[in-house]
Amino acid sequence: MANETKRILVVLPTLGDRLETLQETLETIETQRQTASLRLIVVAPSTATQARELAQQFGAEVVDDPKTGISEAINCGIRARNDEEFYAWMGDDDLFRPEGLERLQGLLDKNPQAVVAYGGCDYIDPTGKVLAQSAAGKFAQILLPWGPDLIPHPGSMIRLDALEQIGMFDPALKYAMDLDAFLKLKKLGKFVYTREIVSAFRWHPDSLTVANRRNSSLESEAVKAKHLPRVLRPVRFIWQYPIRWASAFAANIVSSRA
Repeated sequence: MANETKRILVVLPTLGDRLETLQETLETIETQRQTASLRLIVVAPSTATQARELAQQFGAEVVDDPKTGISEAINCGIRARNDEEFYAWMGDDDLFRPEGLERLQGLLDKNPQAVVAYGGCDYIDPTGKVLAQSAAGKFAQILLPWGPDLIPHPGSMIRLDALEQIGMFDPALKYAMDLDAFLKLKKLGKFVYTREIVSAFRWHPDSLTVANRRNSSLESEAVKAKHLPRVLRPVRFIWQYPIRWASAFAANIVSSRA
């Protein structure tokens, strides 16, 4: 039925300058409809005519990008919520793996106290070749306040009520808005996970996080410092610099494979 209430709100922000990968992304979202009840919101500039038309061909509702940053673009998509229960994010060059949304929704349905579900993520090159995999499971939650964020934004699902309770994504953040949201959500409820691969992150020079790795790292460190107990903030350099080096080392390995 056309007016059937959907359970998952998928938000996809795009500038409209990656039409080829956008189409591939939209195709993987369309495949999710076979097993998951979803509503797709694409946030795009009013001038991105081709991207908006392409999104509508795949049944998306298009919302104007306020042009105030990625976090606020995502928030605009979330504000388009009707009665959906869950939020999932997808970049315009990333992919969902088959039945990925169904697996994440199933975890939240089985764990009513959980606010976030996440799964494994493939790192792929521009052609779609798998370069590496991240499936840290429980370890990702342990590392979250101290180390790298191993919970992939495109491989996670969040209860919308909880996301709205924390004020959605901080518009001041450009790279670590998902890390900041996860740390806030940890105070509201539990995280559940599967090691199965539910998404793919495309690793290429144009990716916002990859191309601005140093700025991304500094913003992430500032976010983690903000959430640390005050007594630990002055000594965070003890683990901060080794983790920065290890993260850069891992990123360089993936980049060399790409």
